[in-house]
Amino acid sequence: MEPRVDEREWVQYQWPYLVKLLGGEAKINELAYRTGAFVRKREVQSPADLLQMLMIWAVAERSLRETVTLASEAGLAELSDVALLQRLKRAGPWIGGLLGEMLTQRQDVFAEGTRVRLIDASAIARIGHRGTDLRVHLGLDLGLNCTDSIDITDGRGAESLDRFTFLPGEIVLADRGYAHRKALARVSEAGAHFVVRLPWSSIPLEDHEGKPFDLFAALRSLPEATAGAFPVQFRVSKSSVLCRLVAIRKTEAVAAKARQHAISESRRHGTVTDPRTLEAAGYFFVLTNLPDKYTASKALELYRLRWQIEMKFKNLKSILHLGEVPARNGELFKVYVMAKLLVALVIENLISGESFSPWGYPIADTEPLATLAFPA
Repeated sequence: MEPRVDEREWVQYQWPYLVKLLGGEAKINELAYRTGAFVRKREVQSPADLLQMLMIWAVAERSLRETVTLASEAGLAELSDVALLQRLKRAGPWIGGLLGEMLTQRQDVFAEGTRVRLIDASAIARIGHRGTDLRVHLGLDLGLNCTDSIDITDGRGAESLDRFTFLPGEIVLADRGYAHRKALARVSEAGAHFVVRLPWSSIPLEDHEGKPFDLFAALRSLPEATAGAFPVQFRVSKSSVLCRLVAIRKTEAVAAKARQHAISESRRHGTVTDPRTLEAAGYFFVLTNLPDKYTASKALELYRLRWQIEMKFKNLKSILHLGEVPARNGELFKVYVMAKLLVALVIENLISGESFSPWGYPIADTEPLATLAFPA
């Protein structure tokens, strides 16, 4: 049996520190009342007590019946599992609000300048259910190694840069699912830079004179083991976005693996593999509007850092068990996922607190230090 979070630690010893990391009890209470997650005291005396039970249920991965038993033993509340179920069903906007508050606080440290940001999404499904129940869209600040944005949609919510906002000067790294002209144009208009992997057929490219760009001719011209860059543009409405196609040849072993994957995917969908797909599999290429000081090699090295957001999702699914969500009810399922993500942010804050605060956690204060008058 896999080890779980020690729920007695949550209830008896660590909770005051966790409340601090979540923004403080006043913020927790205010959001609970405002969203209707907590209306009046009955079996549960405070929103913080309800949040403790929610964490025991979602993070310690206890059943509703086990949760109310543990809550009773700890003197938190005396209620039935059915009563707790009804309260948890109403907790979605509350937990979403806490997520939003934590992410908003992080925006305060983001200044304009060179910030590398990773964008990706991952599918979440309930145990025993095929397909995608929810999709978590994540933005990760690479320099801080902290999540800076979260969007949760149903399984039909497509990957799109339109789900995010961008600051001037930042560099956005995203996989091929984000290669859409309008969204990339919006990134460029915000003064940000993108490095996005490009499927060969997704964006019609032109040279800087407005003539169709021959992608495969450019790829074939690449020397062995050397990255190359080609000035291109793409059109959105009546305007054009100037950028570069940056490409490099793959080794034969890597190319063969990519071609086999393309053939397997075609068979799975009952289609015939396009010969151009097999040829494109021999190269790796991205589209970027980075300035020329970022050489082709530097642009590719930047893109290589994108794997870290994949590791973030891997950790969420393996350590916090987001890959195996047991909740069955639709509303409960989303609350469960959001609680896991909230704890993921808490863990990031805790790591930051251990690194920069001798006492191990941040102290919230509404009065800026610079406003205090110090005696001479």
